[in-house]
Amino acid sequence: MTYDLRRLRLKGLIRRLEHTNTYVLTPDGLRVALFHTKLHDRLLGPLLAADRPPAPTELRQALKQVDRHVDHYVARARIKPAA
Repeated sequence: MTYDLRRLRLKGLIRRLEHTNTYVLTPDGLRVALFHTKLHDRLLGPLLAADRPPAPTELRQALKQVDRHVDHYVARARIKPAA
């Protein structure tokens, strides 16, 4: 068993079928996999695509607002910008 399979098994996300080298998702594992898939498809994908035109105007405006909030937070925390 590899390190990654062991970690997934110990967290209860997969289980091994007896007498085989096959692993299947548990109900919790399926929920986690669906959550991460939906997160990627609905949030991360559009956010990563926002740098490439033609990103929707609403998305570009929302990202600019997030960027302003992050800049404001950094300024208030007196964090030096990365070189």
